[in-house]
Amino acid sequence: MPTPAGNDAPVFVRIRYLDRHRGLPALAPMTAGASGYDVRAACEDDIVVAPGAVALVPAGFVLSMPAGYEAQVRPRSGLALNHRIGLLNAPGTIDSDYRGEVGVVLFNFGDRDFVVRRGDRVAQIVFTRLPAVTLVEDDGLDETERGAGGFGHTG
Repeated sequence: MPTPAGNDAPVFVRIRYLDRHRGLPALAPMTAGASGYDVRAACEDDIVVAPGAVALVPAGFVLSMPAGYEAQVRPRSGLALNHRIGLLNAPGTIDSDYRGEVGVVLFNFGDRDFVVRRGDRVAQIVFTRLPAVTLVEDDGLDETERGAGGFGHTG
């Protein structure tokens, strides 16, 4: 089985496959250099996502990650390019203390129905280490050239 590139030491993430996942391949990256683990639809029946509609696709597993890590559910480029299918909340965050079933929030940006069938690769998961952050309240923040310029401020 391929392992993700760039890891110095393995990080152990526990996974429990639910009954609805039975018969589907285990989560795995598709190539040795892939950063994402492919997520397959663990639905019993086809799910039709109409244009402009959203659907929650069950993934059929639960994760338990160490503190200081998150899993990001990200779209698949092939679905975006070929079918105009994306994730409404990309990336979706799975926190280290969440123990529910992972789901994929698909959105149909296209103009045709999109059918999700059991076992289809619908997303990918990337595991990410989080920095330890301490917020420090301060009324005297430093000035920058950008300042408060936000959405579209550069043209």
